[in-house]
Amino acid sequence: MKTEHDAHLGTGGELHQQANAEHLPLTTQQGVAVSDNQNSLRAHPQGPTLLEDFILREKITHFDHERIPERIVHARGSGAHGFFELTHSLEEFTTAKVLTEVGVKTPVFSRISTVAGGSGSSDTPRDVRGFAIKFYTPQGNWDIVGNNIPVFFIQDAIKFPDLVHAVKMEPDRGFPQAASAHDTFWDFISLTPESMHMVMWIMSDRTLPRSLRMIEGFGVHSFRLLNAAGEPTFVKFHWRPRLGLQSTVWDETVKIAGADPDFHRRELFEALGAGEVAEWDFAVQLFTQAEADKFPFNHLDATKLIPEELVPLQVIGRLVLDRWPDNFFAETEQVAFCPSHLVPGIDFSNDPLLQGRLFSYLDTQLSRLGSPNFAQLPINAPKCPFAHQQRDGHMQMAQPRGRVAYEPSSLARDAPRADRATGFASVALDEGGTRGRARAASFADHYSQARQFWISQTAPEQAHLASALVFELSKVEHPHVRQAMVGHLRLVDETLAQRVSTGLGLSELPEPANPALPVQDLPASPALSLIGKARDTLAGRAIAILVADGSDGVAIAALKKAAAAAGARVKLVAPRVGGITLASGKKLAVDGQLAGTPSVLFDAVALVLSEPAGKALCREAAAVDFVRDAYGHLKAIATDAGAQALLMASGIEPDAGVVGVGDVKAFLAAAATRQWAREKSVRTLA
Repeated sequence: MKTEHDAHLGTGGELHQQANAEHLPLTTQQGVAVSDNQNSLRAHPQGPTLLEDFILREKITHFDHERIPERIVHARGSGAHGFFELTHSLEEFTTAKVLTEVGVKTPVFSRISTVAGGSGSSDTPRDVRGFAIKFYTPQGNWDIVGNNIPVFFIQDAIKFPDLVHAVKMEPDRGFPQAASAHDTFWDFISLTPESMHMVMWIMSDRTLPRSLRMIEGFGVHSFRLLNAAGEPTFVKFHWRPRLGLQSTVWDETVKIAGADPDFHRRELFEALGAGEVAEWDFAVQLFTQAEADKFPFNHLDATKLIPEELVPLQVIGRLVLDRWPDNFFAETEQVAFCPSHLVPGIDFSNDPLLQGRLFSYLDTQLSRLGSPNFAQLPINAPKCPFAHQQRDGHMQMAQPRGRVAYEPSSLARDAPRADRATGFASVALDEGGTRGRARAASFADHYSQARQFWISQTAPEQAHLASALVFELSKVEHPHVRQAMVGHLRLVDETLAQRVSTGLGLSELPEPANPALPVQDLPASPALSLIGKARDTLAGRAIAILVADGSDGVAIAALKKAAAAAGARVKLVAPRVGGITLASGKKLAVDGQLAGTPSVLFDAVALVLSEPAGKALCREAAAVDFVRDAYGHLKAIATDAGAQALLMASGIEPDAGVVGVGDVKAFLAAAATRQWAREKSVRTLA
């Protein structure tokens, strides 16, 4: 007889059952056979995870301690200081001062990271970006430890070690680094239907950001706000970039990784150094339990999002990052984020992935930083008064005085005491039910929101997503894994499955996967499109002007002045870094040498060349690639008469995005966006 758990797993559950019939039973390190490796022990299907779950604790504890001292995931990151300013009070819903005191600027430190790669990997792989913020509030530190994607691969934290082991380098060969295009990852995904929604996100352009300043942030889980009367309200947290969303295209991404592995880190460093900022609107989705009960999904399921059309976002503040760390190791590497770091007025939900993270992150910091005193490091220390009775331990940096190190006491009049009036209070809930290793039946819908995401994308985004699936699955050596994935895609969208199947050269469509619940036809959500959230602006963008001896100084000056006025940063690129001699005879310094400063590092390019220089550069592969890549990556190109030979040598067919250097206004307008109409003429997509 199928249990609710088996039905929930669908095809994956059946495959795992078959595997268990052929292999040794899975056990703990103590040799105890494990009956269920998919679900944590919970008070009831929608209840909290229980601390007594020794299988969960052993599995995650070992996982957390696997590597020292680099983070197991999110090892490659960049951070910055700044502030959060509240613009609209949530006093009706919470007692947290950071969310009720309008106009107060709360200091923050944020770290944005890739997930799969090590600390020495590149900035630009196809990957989720972690987005963590530490608020140094007057009530203590509050950490939001989220991502640039609102959902996740798994529903229960007990599966997190399996997910990361699958996506990391394969243990017998030590590669690939920072890549999901390999067998172990897709084998795991093919047996884990709950991951299908997340797969749509990671194969989309969301995982190829142009800049760390151009990503969204999400708290992922539902949390609770608690007001002065003790009344709870569910909340989801969102960050919206003021510069709008912007991605790269895949070929461009690959070339950026080779040209500048530190592309994102360098861009943020240079922007902050130039007096620019990274800025996001902070928004919330607020809803009650009664409203949640009417959703066509379970909001405690981390593989689901709440569409903005269902619960609109309310912008209540802004996050501004404006200062690079003084020391990268002391701050960016030693900062310790934990989702368990909350302040009074905010509480957890029973999301089983969140519940496991509450244990895992603290345990990880103990391993990585080597001491329970990691909170004494300056980057982690609260900026408000604090007092506790925790003493000694490795790397104790404080010097507590007196004989009292416990509570309550009568020997020290000023010893800290618990305070019911101002202290942290948990939401009072009746968690009655039958405990067991199970998930709520509503968690079993794995395809409806994946389909919703697909139909919400624009045509270029759908083409990129399908092509990404073809690229990734083409790297998989085992045919049955590729076929299984196409079977899952048939439940998302038949056209998508056919496009991927054709791209993989399958002779026929595999049978569709067996869903545990019928797939719902949810309405499209325009908010899920990245292109729809892009902004036609040059703020935060970079423009390269290719110059050489004999270039027109007047044209260069006009372009630089107009682009800078529009908010772009401009760099001059030349065959030699020592500078050029203009047509007027004047010397001009340049910012980069042609071979080391390719067009992939910029959002648009201009070619200001004399006729002899243009012809000479036709024999230079780096120059031809400079122009050809800019065109192929859908960027605007401004060109003068002297550059026409180079344009022809690059095989460029002029379109609306290729304009004359003299028409600065038209060039800047084209440079503010991608030339999506050009894409079909430069590459074949699935």
